[in-house]
Amino acid sequence: MDYCLVMVTTSSQQEAETIAKTLVESKLAACVNIFPIQSIYTWQDKVHSEPEFQLFIKTDRRLFNTLEAKIRELHSYEVPEIIVLPIIAGSQPYLNWISENTKNP
Repeated sequence: MDYCLVMVTTSSQQEAETIAKTLVESKLAACVNIFPIQSIYTWQDKVHSEPEFQLFIKTDRRLFNTLEAKIRELHSYEVPEIIVLPIIAGSQPYLNWISENTKNP
């Protein structure tokens, strides 16, 4: 298996929970953590400072294309943050758990 952490931000806790629940129920993710954050970013030539919610999505990297499509379907942003970070090492029992809780691509 090729594990990864996918980072996504949303504008509301409700949107974050909807995306997280959908991904876990469809076995595109084994686990999603949601954190409240403050984001400062440039959008349409203006600097914004907004509260957001950060999702940390643990999954099999081979599911990324399907996972990305599902996030885009559910997400309210025109250009949502969807960033993949490889998990280069981890506790083998935890990695096994990710495998058991994601569908085989």
